[in-house]
Formats: sequence, structure tokens, C-alpha cells
Amino acid sequence: MLKTYPALTLSTLLSGTGFAQPAHVLPERVGLDDTALNVMTDLERVSAVLIRPDDSIDEANRRMIQRGIRLLLVVDDARAVAGLITANDILGEKPLQVITQRGGRHQDIVVRDIMTPQHQLEVLDLEDVRKARVGHVVATLKESGRQHAVVVDAGANGRQRVRGLFSLTQIARQLGVALQTSEVARTFSEIEASLTH
Repeated sequence: MLKTYPALTLSTLLSGTGFAQPAHVLPERVGLDDTALNVMTDLERVSAVLIRPDDSIDEANRRMIQRGIRLLLVVDDARAVAGLITANDILGEKPLQVITQRGGRHQDIVVRDIMTPQHQLEVLDLEDVRKARVGHVVATLKESGRQHAVVVDAGANGRQRVRGLFSLTQIARQLGVALQTSEVARTFSEIEASLTH
């Protein structure tokens, strides 16, 4: 039976060969009146970067640096979202607070200790995002005092799933605003000042 299926030609992998990855190309430039979908990282087009609750925060930080991002989804053994962790969580005061409260060393702190747990996550519905503009997202992030927002929709099974992410840093980059700080209040001031000139 294999006679009807001749073998394909094999060759050696060339040195320096990369690999294909999901392409999610956001527009380079946007305005506040552009659709909010132009600044959302769509997890149907780009793979989410994941971490486990019991991984060290040093591993979480390495993963963020390696991928050039500032947020990881925290997933449990069933791959359900258990929370999220940001670069600000890792590099801010949370690790010191954990050490002060229970003792130990920085390298002993795990993601679970400083992440925002699932039950505290506020999310946006994809249907609302589809109707929104970039300015709505910026206003939402400003009002919440956050640099990230999670977008949910209903998966194939009808259950809620994380569908996308908004990042203030990414939005500012697409708006053409050069950010000098990771402080949320100053970041919004820089966006507003840049867009009014």
C-alpha cells in the first residue's frame, strides 16, 4: 500500500534557521478615534505567555524579558486562568511586602505570592470592545489606575475565556507617545500632553 505514497525528499536543517510563530501585526500608528481592536493583543492570533502559580518570580521576570512583554497569564494545572502577574508586581513593592510579612528571601517568592488572583480581575467584554475606540480604552485604564486590561469572550463551549489584552505601553507606542516611566499617573499625563500638541 505504501507504493502509492512515495516518500518526500528529506534535507538537513540549515544553520540559523528560525521558526514560524503566530503573526499578530498591530497597526504601527493609531489615533484615539480608531477602533479599540487596533490596540488589543488578540489571543486567537498570538500565543499567550503563561506561567504557573508555583514558579518563581525570577522565572516570571526572565520570561517577560525574553518575550518583551510586561504581563503573564497565570494558569493552573487544568490551564484555567488563576490570575495574572505584571512587571510592576515583580519590580515593585510586593516582593518586599511578602518578605516583611513572612520572612524568607527574594528567590523564595513565587508567582502566587504577588499575582492578582482570578477573583480580583476585572475584565472587559469583547462585544463592548468591538464598539469602542482607542480613547475609550485609554480612559478605562486611566480610571482603573492600571496599565493592563483583560478582554473576555465566550469560547466554543460557551464558557468565558480570556480573548485579549490591552497594554498601556503598547497603546502609547501606537499613539506615537514616548513614555519615560512606568508610573501609571505620569504615563497618562504623557499621553494626554503628547496628543494635545
